[in-house]
Amino acid sequence: MDVKALSVPTIAATAWLMHLSLAVFASQTPQGPASPPRLTLVNANIVNVRDGSIRRGATIELSGGRIASIGASSGTATGARVLDLKDKYVLPGLIDAHTHASDFAAFRRALESGVTTVRSAGVSNFVDVGFHRLVSDGVVAGPDVISAGYHVRPQMAQEAFLEHPELADLMSGVTTIERIRKAVQMNLSHGVNWIKVLATDRAGTADTDPRKQVYTEDEIRAVVQEAATRNVPVEAHAHGEEGAMAAVRAGVRSIEHGTYVSDATLQLMKERGTYFDPTYTTVIDLVEAGGDYDVPVLRIRGQHMLPRLRDAIVRAHKMGVKIVTGGDTGYGPNSLTRIGQEVTHFVEMGFTPLEAIQSATVVNAEMLRLDKSIGLIETGFEADLIAVEQNPLETITTLQDPLLVISNGRIGLDRLSFAREKDK
Repeated sequence: MDVKALSVPTIAATAWLMHLSLAVFASQTPQGPASPPRLTLVNANIVNVRDGSIRRGATIELSGGRIASIGASSGTATGARVLDLKDKYVLPGLIDAHTHASDFAAFRRALESGVTTVRSAGVSNFVDVGFHRLVSDGVVAGPDVISAGYHVRPQMAQEAFLEHPELADLMSGVTTIERIRKAVQMNLSHGVNWIKVLATDRAGTADTDPRKQVYTEDEIRAVVQEAATRNVPVEAHAHGEEGAMAAVRAGVRSIEHGTYVSDATLQLMKERGTYFDPTYTTVIDLVEAGGDYDVPVLRIRGQHMLPRLRDAIVRAHKMGVKIVTGGDTGYGPNSLTRIGQEVTHFVEMGFTPLEAIQSATVVNAEMLRLDKSIGLIETGFEADLIAVEQNPLETITTLQDPLLVISNGRIGLDRLSFAREKDK
């Protein structure tokens, strides 16, 4: 499922809304880059997501957007702001490997849900590239954004050609290997971190069947090869078996959704190290009223998709396929999907709490090729942290209610105390 592409009549309105969002955001944000503050977290119970051990009463020093030290001392660095966690449990920030967030408010909702890194799965106007730059430059506190630009599909979003009129020949269809390579090159020219390709049709539109294969193995291989010229990996939207198998054979790094995959495809994924990003919670959204999808025909579709996807996840887990968390939401005002929920559902499907947490942290970081900088609480890693009330290894749902979120050393959410402040 993907966020619907904007039609031409809506582009002007969207541009106006983006301008308004920028104006509102600018009025609330310091202009220009600012160094992350020095922070000291005391009385923290650190959850080691490698082995599930807990280090109690720890002090974590954050400096320059990274974890400077971890110790038992209550001493603090000169000039550091001190946050007393009062025995709250601290974990690495959660990772959402499949998002369609496309404005400041959406990225803020992601951050406040405990997500400190997102991988884009297709947006318009290269807003993911822009937000990635703003976060990297220290202009905004927000989740780090791993960009993908426009996803490659037979009919690409029309607004892509407003930015690249020289590629107008692709408007009639990205249906040959030559045209597929051009579409990939367009994204690469904007410095995207990933390429997304449609291997099967979508589930979130009433007039498509998500089992239908879109691109052949050779066509997807052309995507993989072209992306590899910039050392960029590929994520493949693939609900159906035929499209998923073609994508795995073609060399993609991750399969998104995978609702109808067979044991043969899962076995090949395990052998090749292909990651599985099932986006289970968004299929629940199809079935239930409200949220991103509230269409009767899609509700019917979701009712037969949900048990199939659940079965695919259970089989993949038993086989040892590497599974990661993705929300497949734009984090809009009506969104009901969060990574904390995805982790909880994994536990309901037989994952241990530690395995589910690893899917949202260290395994996801590995898939993104960022396992040397995020996904763990270790000295030298990025200061991406969340604090929750209870031990998540015992109460996994506590991840759905983060009390503190720090991204790149900047506080994105602080609800450590609910007490009313004394009048000055």
